[in-house]
Amino acid sequence: MPMLPFHQVDVFSSVPFKGNPLAVIAGADGLDDDKMRAIASWTNLSETTFLLPPQDPAADYRVRIFTPVRELPFAGHPTLGSCHVWLALGGQPKADAVVQECGAGLVRIKRDGARLAFAAPPLRRSGEVEPDLRGRIARAIGIAEDVICAAQWVDNGPGWVAVLLGSRSEVLALKHDARVLGDQSLGVVAPWDPARDGGEVQFEVRAFMGRGGEDPVTGSLNASLAQWLIGSGVAPKRYVAAQGTVLGRTGRVHVVQEGEATWIGGDVATCIAGTITI
Repeated sequence: MPMLPFHQVDVFSSVPFKGNPLAVIAGADGLDDDKMRAIASWTNLSETTFLLPPQDPAADYRVRIFTPVRELPFAGHPTLGSCHVWLALGGQPKADAVVQECGAGLVRIKRDGARLAFAAPPLRRSGEVEPDLRGRIARAIGIAEDVICAAQWVDNGPGWVAVLLGSRSEVLALKHDARVLGDQSLGVVAPWDPARDGGEVQFEVRAFMGRGGEDPVTGSLNASLAQWLIGSGVAPKRYVAAQGTVLGRTGRVHVVQEGEATWIGGDVATCIAGTITI
């Protein structure tokens, strides 16, 4: 029975067990779709990725991303975690930036010391949220509608809609009722108050994955939030967002806008390195 390299890493944290876990299987070109789905269901993590030779000559490697129930064209923490493992296994990029091929196309990943950052993909949907949905969002997170400072579609693939609240304490106090929004994924963000919350972080983020519960630290949401918040003048071109606080995690997402590119970065810690028997 073949044995393939298997890693489990923690993304958006330099401290193991405080970020968002990801399983990565390398050398997966001999696995068919059913086997990948079965492995992803077995690991039972939010995502499991499979590293493959690139099909596009501009790419350094190809990745397929699976949740326990479906395949995703793109996701943020699987992008950084997969790149970390590819490099750890001796991968050598063709140029300064690593180029990942995935279902959403080519994604650039740059290295800043030990930290990795991906270029945020363009939004597929933006604009104001419909009044009915805005009201349902308020009911879903147990707040009055007038507490919402702004609401926006920020969909870069997973269907994100997001709301801006006034304070970190409001975000941390939320109780999410998934029955109200069904499968609609929701992001919530608010600024930190330096006097009350400290100066190391500028925004607090929570991600509610429809019926899938709360995600610890979410690259795709932070990428789309950054484009909204920086574009509207709410956030500076460089900031740090915290996520996962209520889940006992200390996720830190480093956002930098350079020219037309918005980079979403974070540390990656290896927790398990070994083989998986297929």
